[in-house]
Formats: sequence, structure tokens, C-alpha cells
Amino acid sequence: MRKIIVAGIGPGAPSDITPAVTEALGQADVVVGYKYYFQFVKPYVSDHCQCVDTGMKRERERAEQAFLMAEGGKTVVVISSGDAGIYGMAPLLYEMKQQRRQDSMTDDSHSDTVTATADDIEIEVLPGISAFQKAASLLGAPIGHDLCLISLSDLMTPWSIIERRIQAAAMGDFVTAVYNPKSNGRYWQLYRLQELFLRQRSADTPVGFVRQAGRDDQELTLTTLGDLDPEAVDMFTVVLIGNSQTYVADGKMITPRGYYRDSQQEGTIGQNIMIESFRTIAGELRHHDYPLGHKWALLHAIHTTADFDMENILYTDPLAVEHIYNKVKDGTLRTIVTDVTMAASGIRKGALQRLGIEVKCYLSDPRVAQMTAQSLTRTQAGIRLAAEEHPDALYVFGNAPTALMELCDLIRRGKAHPAGIIAAPVGFVHVCESKHMVKPFRDIPKIIVEGRKGGSNLAATLTNAILTFDDAEQLKPGRDL
Repeated sequence: MRKIIVAGIGPGAPSDITPAVTEALGQADVVVGYKYYFQFVKPYVSDHCQCVDTGMKRERERAEQAFLMAEGGKTVVVISSGDAGIYGMAPLLYEMKQQRRQDSMTDDSHSDTVTATADDIEIEVLPGISAFQKAASLLGAPIGHDLCLISLSDLMTPWSIIERRIQAAAMGDFVTAVYNPKSNGRYWQLYRLQELFLRQRSADTPVGFVRQAGRDDQELTLTTLGDLDPEAVDMFTVVLIGNSQTYVADGKMITPRGYYRDSQQEGTIGQNIMIESFRTIAGELRHHDYPLGHKWALLHAIHTTADFDMENILYTDPLAVEHIYNKVKDGTLRTIVTDVTMAASGIRKGALQRLGIEVKCYLSDPRVAQMTAQSLTRTQAGIRLAAEEHPDALYVFGNAPTALMELCDLIRRGKAHPAGIIAAPVGFVHVCESKHMVKPFRDIPKIIVEGRKGGSNLAATLTNAILTFDDAEQLKPGRDL
């Protein structure tokens, strides 16, 4: 049986060529390949071996040469960089074998003088270390979870198909290795990939790229999806884009498999469920480049309501979550006032105890009953009492627009200056107006659920987002459950 061995020679370093490949090269009568790659295999080729090299983009000619030599009784090794089955020569050799078989069945000129046909040729594929594997090992451990490979070369694949694959990879949260990212004629495709990924992934997503992996002029770069400069990439580069869990530590890019996620280090079962829920929500957001404080509040809001419309209606002043949290940390904020008891009951007791914060709701205060005779609602009266005793508290509204309107009036009259306001009353009467009324107070950090939506549960969870902001960076909610 004549044989063509298709051998992946790895990315270039002698240490990355497998023993099986070096043995095959030593036994070959003919080695066929792109001329640039012969420098990597010459030490393993015997003196009697014939080397047939061709230029770039001559893959079909190489395959035809291999078949002609094999049909003549030669043992042929076709070399392919990296792994021969990944954007390499192996698929072409199998396709050509099928085509030559069909041609031989219809070719009337085929004669008995031919010593062998395609059916007489055995094809064996020897795997090699792929460029993306080599690049990954140099960068750390970025391919520790589900991944995909995408080539940006549109020589044989229409760009419309490539773009659909890019979108699917980005939406699926796959770690993505990008081959053929750029060439002299292919200058814009990586820009487009970056644009598509930024619609689905955070700009902070780690990205690593390696030029000439395993070769003498090897170069490594760690950056982020937002800061990736396509002009720093060329045709000898492999780009690796992390998923939503990928991080950089000690200069290494790491994608966790999840071994620690279920351990006691992660927390209780309830916390683990909440963490997984937050990661799911983060992956399904339409936009991923929100400031951290806004994103943390948004994740809490969607987790509580299962309503992705929160992405449209949740408003936060710039750094509102951060500013209010800093007041908690430095001890200047020690009281939270809610409009109704239901909002108070949803604020995590563990967080309050850990941070030394008291929650007060004046709705049941005996003085409220006396004040309602003055044409005030009970919640208005409660807020008026709260402002007298805690003018600098964090004020949280999840039910009563009249209470929020009362606070706005008190602020304008200089009788209150809250550390922050969470405005999430719900309903149909005065709700939208109350939220508009609170916006002009620009020196007070605010979180507002715009429109008619809101509720005590939503107000409470937004408060919890503030109290647990130190968990936002690691996306680890729920430690105070």
C-alpha cells in the first residue's frame, strides 16, 4: 500500500515537533511542503530524501505532487505547520483522493501502465501542536474552557459566513482563537471582528496575541478587547480573545474551568446559584461596556425582576454606586431610610450587620397618625420625620411617589441633604413625575428606575448592590445571603 503521511510539524520550535513526525520524516522518500517550512524539518530528513517545495497559496499543486509521487511507489510526507488538520493540508489530501477516484472512473485515457490509483494510496495524518495551543501556553491558560477557532481569511469562505461565525462566537461566550487576522490585502477584518465582539463582551475582556509563536522572533502581547490595536497584528500572529470569566493574574491570561466555583471557597449553595445567575445575565446583556457601578446595579435589578428592560430604564448618576458605597466605607453613612417596611425587609441583614448600618422606616411611627391629619399620606409623613432625624441618610423608595416628592421638597427647602437616593416607586399616578423631580439634585448621587416600573423588591436589591459593591469586580454576589 502506497502512503501519504500528512504531518503537523508544530509552530516552529524543534521541541514542539512530535517524535512520530520526526520518525516519519526520517523514513520519507519525498517531503512535500511550503518552502518556508523546510528549515524546521531538514534536521530529520535523510540524505536520499527528495524535497519538493512550493510557494505560498500552492496547496493544490503540493497535494497533486504528493499523489503523483505516492502513485509512483514513493513514501511521501506532506508537511503542514501547526496541526495538519487545522487550516492545514489534511482535508485537501482527503478531498483530492475522492476527486482522483472519481476522475479515474470517468477517464477513458486511463491505461494499464499506471502503477497505482487513488484507491491504492493510504493517507495517514500525524497531529501536531497547533499555533493556537502554542500561543495559549505562552500566554498562560486562556483556553481552559469552551473555545472556537475562526479564520479571517475570505479567500475560500465568503465574508458573510465568517461574520455570522464571529457573531455566534461572541454571543456564545466562547474563548476565541483568531487565525489569519491580517495581511497586506486583508487589513479591515480584524477591526470588524473587534467591533462585533464589543457588542457582546466587555471592553475589559482580556486579549492576548502571539507573533511567531515558538520561533526565534516570538513576541507576546497582553491587552484588552477595548484596547486591542489591529495595527499591531500581522499574518504571523494568533489572537486569543477570552470569555466573560477570563482574567489576568501575574501577567498570565487565565480562563477558569470552574473547579473552584462549586467549592466552599465560593460560598453557600445559594450564593453559587446567585453567582451563576449573574454570569448568565452578564452574558445576555446587549451592551457590555457599562461602568462597573452601573453594571453591578443593573445585574441586581435584572436578577430580581428577570426583566431585561432594566437595561433601558435603569439610570445611575456617574459613579453613583461608588460614591454612596464610599460613604458607607468611610463611616459617614450609617442610616438607610425606606418609604415602606417591605423595602426595608429586602435589604440584606448580613450586609447591614457587617457594615454597621441601621435601616429605619417611619411608616409605623406613632407620630405619623397625627401628621396624616395635615393632608399628608403616611409615607409623606414618615419621610418628613426621617428628614428631621436623619437628613443625611440614604433614602430608598420602592412604593410611594408622594414620599419621594416630599423628600424633593425638603431638599429644596434645605431640610435634608441625603447621602444618596434610590428612586424606584411603582404605579401610575405621580410615579414618573416624582422621578423627574429628583434628577435636578446633581450633587446627590441617585439611582432611578425610570418610567412606571419599580417596586420595593427592586429598591431593596439596588440598595444591596451598593452594600456589596466590593464584590462587583469579581462578580461574586450573595455573600451576605
